[in-house]
Amino acid sequence: MKIQRLAIALTGINLVLLLLTLAQAGFTAPQSVAPILRGRTLELVDDQGQLRARLHADETGEVVLKLLDKNGAIRVKLGAAEGGSGLVLADEATEPAIHIIARRKRTSERPNTTSITLRGADGQQRVIRT
Repeated sequence: MKIQRLAIALTGINLVLLLLTLAQAGFTAPQSVAPILRGRTLELVDDQGQLRARLHADETGEVVLKLLDKNGAIRVKLGAAEGGSGLVLADEATEPAIHIIARRKRTSERPNTTSITLRGADGQQRVIRT
């Protein structure tokens, strides 16, 4: 008789614990997601830990996004700064095949204004300037 009472008591305790656990799970709010991610550099890596993308804001105020292939070669580079912006798309030889610059004023270190430069496989380039 003692064993039967003990079994009934343990079953009752387990039932109460189960109900409390289920009730608590129902009241738990879903984990919140931070609405903003802040930092100076964001790097994305693939499953092997290889760097595949890097977004960086430097001390000069320039922001650069680089997309890399599986070998670490830069294939896309997008930059933005106070003096304009630019986009470089590299071909399979990692040479700039398309280079777009958006800038109105020339400087000594950046003489090009708004332009699109296209470079073919033969090395010939065509530049469109405004």
